[in-house]
Amino acid sequence: MHITKMQGLGNDYLYINCLEHTPEDLPGLALRLSDRHFGVGSDGLIAVRPGVSGDFSMEMYNADGSQGAMCGNGIRCLGKYVYEKGLTRKTCLTIDTQSGPRALELHVQGGRVEEVTVDMGEPKVCPSLELDAKGETFTAWPVELGNPHAVIFCPDPAQVPLERVGPVLERAPQFPDRVNVEFAAPRAWDRLDVRVWERGSGLTLACGTGACAVLAAAVKTGRCGRRASVRLPGGVLELEWKRDGGHMFMTGPAVTVFEGEVEEG
Repeated sequence: MHITKMQGLGNDYLYINCLEHTPEDLPGLALRLSDRHFGVGSDGLIAVRPGVSGDFSMEMYNADGSQGAMCGNGIRCLGKYVYEKGLTRKTCLTIDTQSGPRALELHVQGGRVEEVTVDMGEPKVCPSLELDAKGETFTAWPVELGNPHAVIFCPDPAQVPLERVGPVLERAPQFPDRVNVEFAAPRAWDRLDVRVWERGSGLTLACGTGACAVLAAAVKTGRCGRRASVRLPGGVLELEWKRDGGHMFMTGPAVTVFEGEVEEG
């Protein structure tokens, strides 16, 4: 089975072409191949499927085998994948996801997709709530953006012991389906620093939907403007939350790491 490893700001996924053939047990395959010691190593697996209402469909699985609904970094890389594999010549695409269709604009230079802009949809910011992490209390802003997020503002995300509090907050009882957790610090009216604990994958270098959730919560609480650079450990995403229509747009890189063959079973 041919696989392509790709990454957006270090958030890496394994891509397989399922337009004509789909391997058995994709959740098990994601769990096996994502292991960074005994497998290929990734934050998960993304199957490229035929579109239903759009051009293609994205079916994603986290590193623990659980299915995800949407991934901002993953969908940017999917756009690069289908274009550079010759599966489309279009530079404006619609990708079907478990969270609904997402529009992509591919920024092509010299026949290669360097960056992708994604219409991430309209975020929904809910009233804040208190989350407990074994005696430590955090004020979180729940944000829905096709998948659930809990945004926590703090002085310095780099100082937060995410390896300790992340697994606890991910499984907070307020979120029965688990939640992505973002610790964020506004550095200027147009800049945010963010670290993410991603449900099903753990500590990741970046999270596209998480970055968008942070900007939405920051705007709603008067901490940031509608256009900002979000700095994550893996790099920077450029975001804009439009006033007209309320959609969030994300622009960032997409990179192919390597191509390879693995056993399907």
